[in-house]
Amino acid sequence: MSSSFAATSQLPPLQAFDVLIVGAGAAGLYTSLCLPKHLSIGLITKEPISLSASDWAQGGIAAVIDPNDSSDLHIKDTLIAGAGLCDYDAVKFLVERAPQCIRALVEMGVGFDRHHGTLALTLEAAHSRRRVLHAADTTGRALVSTLAEQVLIQKNIQVLQGFALDLWMDKTTQRCLGIALVYGTQIAWIRAEAVILATGGGGQVFAQTTNPELSTGDGVAIAHRAGVALRDLEFVQFHPTALTKSGAPRFLISEAVRGEGAHLVDDQGRRFAFDYHPDGELAPRDVVSRAIFSYLQATKVDPATAHVWLDLRPIPADKLQHRFPNIIQVCKRWGIDVFNEPIPVAPAAHYWMGGITTDIANRTSISGLYAVGETASTGVQGANRLASNSLLECLVFGAQFREMEQRIGDREQGEEGLSTSQQNFSPSPFALLSTPSEIAALELFRRELPRLMWQSAGICRNQDQMKAAIAQVETWQQEFAALPISRSLQALNFGLTLELTSPDIAPILRLWGETRNLLEVAILMLKSANFRTESRGGHYRLDYPQTQPAWQVHTLVQANHWWTEPVGTESKTMS
Repeated sequence: MSSSFAATSQLPPLQAFDVLIVGAGAAGLYTSLCLPKHLSIGLITKEPISLSASDWAQGGIAAVIDPNDSSDLHIKDTLIAGAGLCDYDAVKFLVERAPQCIRALVEMGVGFDRHHGTLALTLEAAHSRRRVLHAADTTGRALVSTLAEQVLIQKNIQVLQGFALDLWMDKTTQRCLGIALVYGTQIAWIRAEAVILATGGGGQVFAQTTNPELSTGDGVAIAHRAGVALRDLEFVQFHPTALTKSGAPRFLISEAVRGEGAHLVDDQGRRFAFDYHPDGELAPRDVVSRAIFSYLQATKVDPATAHVWLDLRPIPADKLQHRFPNIIQVCKRWGIDVFNEPIPVAPAAHYWMGGITTDIANRTSISGLYAVGETASTGVQGANRLASNSLLECLVFGAQFREMEQRIGDREQGEEGLSTSQQNFSPSPFALLSTPSEIAALELFRRELPRLMWQSAGICRNQDQMKAAIAQVETWQQEFAALPISRSLQALNFGLTLELTSPDIAPILRLWGETRNLLEVAILMLKSANFRTESRGGHYRLDYPQTQPAWQVHTLVQANHWWTEPVGTESKTMS
């Protein structure tokens, strides 16, 4: 963790920016490249820019580029997977702009696989056509590495490696003014004309997740504390096939392998998924995840530790070698020869459909604040994301920021520009100490919270478990708030840059900040899931197993108030 923080003297000097972007995955990187080149951009990243959830994405990017495919089919597939909660206009916007984004990536140098000179396409679950572009089985890495190379040569983009603590809000106008950032040995308040949250998902709130360690729901938690409207937080997609072997990380085995012919089987080699859905292992992700969960429960095996098998041997060996070299390599590292034996797999938390409520222009309910990528709820993912629409969403909605100059010019009348002359970076000494017992308490929260969430808000949920979990998380939040380090940080003055008198405190600040965010994300997710008394998409309740027409609505929360809103309605809370 401490590798994320270098000494202040080694970091670029701080300044005010036209735009601050928090997060450097596909959404943050592409957004920074789409912004007008004359704007000064600060790109905040917790880790080196290649280490993001986007970098882990294997399957690919969905787009209609085959003459035998159509936008209408892609829209239909997305709406069906979304289980009634996709906003049609947002989906149409996404699909129709997809080919243009693919052309831009090809021109940028992203090395998509080709077949006889044309872009190769594969089939993934719930798609009616082969429309998923890929770069072997490391599409996210190919995309992020290309975008990162482009970002690092842009003179108007400054990469700031640090941890965003909170939004800087004007309490009078309720406009976002910037970000509080742990930066080297400082806690700095950085002003910006606009702030864009692109922090990705929150998979680390669950004990079993395909997400990297940095996916702690920062954007949603930061936005909630500032009073931003959030939407559909109960909808989490559990990927059906994560590597499940003692000691190994929950490495995602892309559903593209099932699209290419791999079989999901039980201990006897039987394709049991057909017992639960006519499409078997190619049914939507939530269906396949519940099929595995239900099968393991029916066989009286603990679903938290048990597994089924993913057999790649039906795929021709040469195709397997060409399409999935990374999966082959990772499995080999853990003693699994995919050419001769199946892979042990089980579901894991993968993608958060809910997030910060945004419109098609990425605007949130607060002036000056935008969100893009997985941390945003644009209306395109509904209750269950269609495979390979996630990287696409990052690109299509990131491209919207080409008009950012006009939006900055549209500040409310009477608001002053946030010039560098208004920014004070002369740091004041700040003594912030932490004791071993405080660190132990933070580590306990980080260890126990994901276990609780996996048990109470995982693939199958019920009211009794969720209510008990809500009470436990609220107790932990009170204990967290009572820590001396928490009381010190809550008393910070807006706008005053502080020099930490103990340089060793910086990684502890990140641990503190991520723990605060995870506790906040957990309570929001639990209360949202308890609020929706039906099953739909990625949200499945044992006590309300049916989908109810009356619940074909979005759930929203703002300042701890929950309500519903019809699908396709632009939220009244939007600025």
